[in-house]
Amino acid sequence: MEGPLILVIEDEPQMRHFLRVSLTANGYRIVESDSGMDGTVQAATRSPDVIVLDLGLPDIDGIDVTRRIRAWSRVPIIVLSARGGERDKVDALDAGADDYLTKPFGVEELLARLRVAQRHATRPGAKQEEAVFSVGDLSVDLAKRQVFVKGNEVHLTPLAYKLLVFLVQNAGKVVTHRQLLREVWGPNTSETHYLRVFMGQLRQKLEADPSHPRYLITEPGVGYRLRTE
Repeated sequence: MEGPLILVIEDEPQMRHFLRVSLTANGYRIVESDSGMDGTVQAATRSPDVIVLDLGLPDIDGIDVTRRIRAWSRVPIIVLSARGGERDKVDALDAGADDYLTKPFGVEELLARLRVAQRHATRPGAKQEEAVFSVGDLSVDLAKRQVFVKGNEVHLTPLAYKLLVFLVQNAGKVVTHRQLLREVWGPNTSETHYLRVFMGQLRQKLEADPSHPRYLITEPGVGYRLRTE
């Protein structure tokens, strides 16, 4: 069987070569583009399974490329960029990117993020409320609204449960503070301390060591990610 098709939108030849060698060695097929406009066309015509996108492109910014693709496609987009600032990460994720890796990065981490992106894109068409999410000792039954750790039911407040469900529905993806606040508390809320309080409650209930969480991962200055492996 042919491997998944990855569209790499990156203007730096050395980085394209690195990605080409690394990904083809791991069974992926590669389509390359060195500009935002051409990358947008390739996304429309080649139907890639995942897009790996640089932000600093020579013609249009990668965030604009993300917005253009998101206008018609839900293909997973992983941003790779030398821009490590919190604002850049938040802007990319809010524009519709699924994940963000800062250069330099390890091949194994990129491969893990690609696997998560593929799983998220190929989930069965069943309704989310019929699904059971499981990772390690944690299990969330969305149909029955029950949460279990090591087989023991854990009781959460309604808001804490709503927060967990949104993370489950976006498992593996970085979810920004703004996205979480809008989903759980409504569009007019900007108090990020709400998130810290409720995330602390979730970790106390779900993590074996809340100070070193295994499942509920903080992306500093950006948001949170529910680990899937």
